[in-house]
Amino acid sequence: METRAARNINRHTGPMRNRQPTVSWMCDMDGVLVNGGVAVPGADRFLAALDKAGFSFLVLTNNSRFSPNDLASRLADSGLAIPPEALWTSALATARFLDSQRPGGRAFVIGEAGLTSALHDIGYVLTDRNPDYVVLGETRTYSFEAITKAIRLIDQGARFIATNPDPVGPSPGGNLPATGSVAAMIQHATEQAPYFVGKPNPLMIREGLNVLGAHSVTTAMVGDRMDTDVVAGIEAGLETFLVLSGVTRREAIERFPYRPSRVVDSVADLADEISGTTA
Repeated sequence: METRAARNINRHTGPMRNRQPTVSWMCDMDGVLVNGGVAVPGADRFLAALDKAGFSFLVLTNNSRFSPNDLASRLADSGLAIPPEALWTSALATARFLDSQRPGGRAFVIGEAGLTSALHDIGYVLTDRNPDYVVLGETRTYSFEAITKAIRLIDQGARFIATNPDPVGPSPGGNLPATGSVAAMIQHATEQAPYFVGKPNPLMIREGLNVLGAHSVTTAMVGDRMDTDVVAGIEAGLETFLVLSGVTRREAIERFPYRPSRVVDSVADLADEISGTTA
């Protein structure tokens, strides 16, 4: 039976073939729930509304630096209570992908604890000797020595995997080079393009659906970027909500050849709809 909350959301959406009432939600983290470590106004109400309505929920992030436990602690410091099992990172998606491709393999990793622990958890050996893969993730301390080692290993036949294509990442002092920028440098040196697992690859969304035990026709995706969140959601068959609380401005939407199902100012608007406080 369709719940009041599901009716409230679905009655506002545009026509989509084969859609069913929304009962599961995926949500980007930065720009949607938090900005610069500070909770977006209304994010706590959005999470509470989902919990009260009994909707399953998963936070997705291309950030591979932190484990789910670390991220849960950082979000709690921002006033958002999200359990580790409701956090899905590009590091976890990368580990699951590699486990499906070459179980028990070997990898040379450039990244931090979120990525290395995810690969350890699937039984991967982290080594610079005859690895099956070079895996590039996010770190604030990219080493020229490590990048040189990665280039040489790829030249010797290691397959090139990267957690996400984002070229820059935020910091208190301004943007920093991120995985996509370093991947471009390695690609230029080796003439080998990486396979990016994180958004906008719909693989990350589909693996998230598996974690949720959800189906695309009953799941919505909330994000603040047209070029990652929205396009990944569309390609995976999800309802898509673009929030204007992050990097995308309303006037930029028309530049893209695809559109989200809806555009809202922030998740606070969705919180009101889910809780049934709007007409």
